[in-house]
Amino acid sequence: MLTDVPRLVIAAPASGSGKTAVATGLMAAFAERGAAVSPHKVGPDYIDPGYHALATGRPGRNLDAYLCGPERIAPLFLHGAAGAELAVIEGVMGLYDGASGEGELASTAHVAKLLRAPVVLVVDASAQSRSVAALVHGFASWDPEVRVAGVILNKLGSQRHEDLLRAALDESGVPVLGALRREAALQSPSRHLGLVPEAERHTEARQMVSALAARVREGCDLDALLTLARSAPPLEGTAWDAAAEVAAAPYGARRADEAPYGARRADAAPYGARRAPRARRPVVAVASGAAFTFSYAEHAELLRAAGADVVPFDPLRDEALPDGTRGLVIGGGFPEVHAPQLTENEPLRKAVAAFDGPVAAECAGLLYLARELDGAPMCGVLDATGRMTERLTLGYRAAVAVGDSALAAEGTRVHGHEFHRTELDPGVGNTPAWGLVRPERRAEGFVQGSVHASYVHVHWASAPEMARRFAERCAAGGGTV
Repeated sequence: MLTDVPRLVIAAPASGSGKTAVATGLMAAFAERGAAVSPHKVGPDYIDPGYHALATGRPGRNLDAYLCGPERIAPLFLHGAAGAELAVIEGVMGLYDGASGEGELASTAHVAKLLRAPVVLVVDASAQSRSVAALVHGFASWDPEVRVAGVILNKLGSQRHEDLLRAALDESGVPVLGALRREAALQSPSRHLGLVPEAERHTEARQMVSALAARVREGCDLDALLTLARSAPPLEGTAWDAAAEVAAAPYGARRADEAPYGARRADAAPYGARRAPRARRPVVAVASGAAFTFSYAEHAELLRAAGADVVPFDPLRDEALPDGTRGLVIGGGFPEVHAPQLTENEPLRKAVAAFDGPVAAECAGLLYLARELDGAPMCGVLDATGRMTERLTLGYRAAVAVGDSALAAEGTRVHGHEFHRTELDPGVGNTPAWGLVRPERRAEGFVQGSVHASYVHVHWASAPEMARRFAERCAAGGGTV
């Protein structure tokens, strides 16, 4: 099937060039013109998609070829872009920076090639003059399969500076599609893991997104950018479908001779196939709010397709779990920032501690289940204490489930991602959730009764059987509230 979706990839030579501001501003500017804009982010980052969602009114979605497999990038993109008139895909790091030691895998360039999308390079030209032409020429010629089709000059100091850069780039053959002045007031505040999530500063974030849209309208040629987006050829493939993925997912661990993660079996149900609805849909409560902002949109879609009703709750505000809760999903976020408020909500901490149904927790959720975090009491489900450190733990992981849990069958292999500045001191006798096999070998996480908790973030689109297993465990014997 061929699908025509106008699309642009917003990339940069390096992190810090301003691609998030430019991509978010472009999304908002086109949305304000009345276009249905589909927002996407290359890589595992959870924070930028929150700003993208504010800009467009649609869920921000990730496209990560390491977490989900290259073969799923086009289907996931087509799923997210359904009904859109334009898709804007924000890159990650530098254009050609991918998974460490894996060549181009999961780089912005890799995703651009998979989507056959033109690339617009955002260049921090604050300390450059004629050399900008050499930089752009190098990025445009490095890989002939990557179509660097335009440049947006960022952080310019003056009109004269802009004129010098435009004159230099006239010789490069890559057109200048925008020029933006330095404007510190439009920088989003950051903390130890990047931007502050929009959920923690919703009013200010909306104001910032509106200001970015105005800045992009003034400094960029939106008509030329839209024409470029429309030049992308039709994309071959079928949109990802949560129900079909759940129906086709294997039971148990994958064998060594099975197809790689993401590949569909020859006997798998076709995309679009639906399972018969369950008579009994368990409620899966999903942590949300300012302390737990990290979640991939496809997780909730997979849980619903697996037969669950997904109900959000805010551990900062809600004093009880949602009525009828039979399973808990507690994702990532910044519990260390909100530890005092989480501690103050003692009724909910006690409710979580008393809950005896399936629990899937990642990173922030792992810390919330511990006895304490930096001395602040948490739920005490796990015999562990957490604390902030100066060390950043960051990178992709390959892992295998070392035993059965509510989330994964023993032997299940996944690709994941770690990103935190905390560490846990575990108690004795704990059963790990994962055995990490790359880039290093070590045990990670906890399996305790019906609890699966880990620092490793996994994108369930790569392992839909995990969503089905979790929903079925909730339906069969989940705890009730």
